[in-house]
Amino acid sequence: MSTTVRHRVRAVAEDASVTPLELFFDLVFVYALTQVTALMAEDSSGEGVLHGMIVLALFWWCWVGYSWLGNTVQADEGVTRATFFFVMAVMFVASLAIPEAFDDLPGGLDAPVVLAVCYALVRLAHVGLYVLAAEDDSGLVHQLALFAPVMLVSISLVLAGALVGGNGQVVLWIAALVVDYGGTQAIGASGWRLRSAGHFAERYGLIVIVALGESIVAIGVGVTHLPISTSIVIASSLGIALAAAMWWAYFDVVARVAEHLLASARGEHRARLARDSYSYLHLPMIAGIVLAALGLKKVLGYVGGEDGHDWSYVMHGLPVYALHGGLALYLLAHVCFRLRNVGTVNRQRLFVAVLLLALIPLGERIGALMDLLLVSGIAVALISYEALRHGDIRDRVRHHLDEEPGEVPRLS
Repeated sequence: MSTTVRHRVRAVAEDASVTPLELFFDLVFVYALTQVTALMAEDSSGEGVLHGMIVLALFWWCWVGYSWLGNTVQADEGVTRATFFFVMAVMFVASLAIPEAFDDLPGGLDAPVVLAVCYALVRLAHVGLYVLAAEDDSGLVHQLALFAPVMLVSISLVLAGALVGGNGQVVLWIAALVVDYGGTQAIGASGWRLRSAGHFAERYGLIVIVALGESIVAIGVGVTHLPISTSIVIASSLGIALAAAMWWAYFDVVARVAEHLLASARGEHRARLARDSYSYLHLPMIAGIVLAALGLKKVLGYVGGEDGHDWSYVMHGLPVYALHGGLALYLLAHVCFRLRNVGTVNRQRLFVAVLLLALIPLGERIGALMDLLLVSGIAVALISYEALRHGDIRDRVRHHLDEEPGEVPRLS
C-alpha cells in the first residue's frame, strides 16, 4: 500500500478485532431487521413474506460488502471512517422506506425509489472505497474489475424495479438478487482478501446476536400495548427459551469450530470458505431468526388478548408457518454450514428441522400458547440432547481447540 493511500486507509492486521465503529454501524442493520419484521407482520400472507425476504436479502448483501471491506481496511481510520458514517445515514433512510417498499403510501417521496437510490449509493460507496484500498494489490484490483459489472447490473435492476412497481418490481428485484449472489459466486474468490479470520468470524457472530436481539424485541413489541397477564408471562418466558436455544445452537460449538477452520485456511481457500460459510449461509440463519421473531410477535399478541383473542386461540397461516418454518430454516442453515466446513451432516438438527415442518398442521389445531410451548420445547430438547450426547467433544472444542491445532474433532 503506497504512502499516499496509507494516510487515507489502513490495512487490517491478522489479530484484529471488531471496532466500536463497526458495532455502531450494525445498529442500522438492527433497525432494518425490525422494519422487515414489521413489513411482514403488516401483510400476513405469502406475498408479504416474499416481500420481506427480498428486502432482507438486499440489505444483507449491502452489509456483507462492508463486512469484507472492514476486514481489508480498518473501519475507524481515515476516509473509511467517514464512508462508514455516510453509509449508516443512507442505510437508515433506506430502512425508513421498508414498510412502503412494495406499496407506496400517497404523499411524500416515492418509497421504492428512495430505497433503490439508497441501495445504489451504498453499493457504489463500497466499491469506491475498495478501489482506493486496492491501489497496490493487482489481484484485488482484478477481482473488483470482475465484481463491478455484477454490481452495476444489480443496481440497474433494483432501480428499474422501483420505477416499474407491482409484480414487475418483485421480478426485477429477485433478478437483481440472482445477479448479485450468482454473479459473485461465478467470478470466484481468488482476488478477495481476508486478512483476519478472527475479526471476520466475530463480525458475523455479532450480527447473529443482533438478529436474536431483534427477536427478543419482537416479544416485547408484541405486548407493549397489552396489560400484563399470566399468559403473557408464560409466553414471553417460552420466547426467551427459544431465543436462548437458537443462541446456544450457534455459539456453543459451531462458531468456534468455524472460526478455527477459517483461521487455518490460507489464500483463495480462506476467501472461498468465508464467502460460502459466512456471506451466503448466514443469510438463511438470519432469515430464520427474523421469521421466528415474526411468529413470536404474533403469538404474544394473541395470548395477550389482542383483538379479543386469548391463550387458547388457534392460529392459522403465517404465524404458525413463521414460528415453525423460521426455526427449521435456521437449523437447516446450520446443517449446510457444518457440511461446508467439516464435510459432515448434523443428523439431529436435520431431523428436528423436518419434524418442525411436519408439525405445522398440529400447530394449527392446538392453540397459540401450546404451539409456542411445542416449538420451544423441541428447541430446548435438541440443545439438551447435544450437550449430553456429545459432552466430551463439546468440552474439547470449547476449551482445548486452540491448544490442539490441526484437525477439528469429528462431530457426529
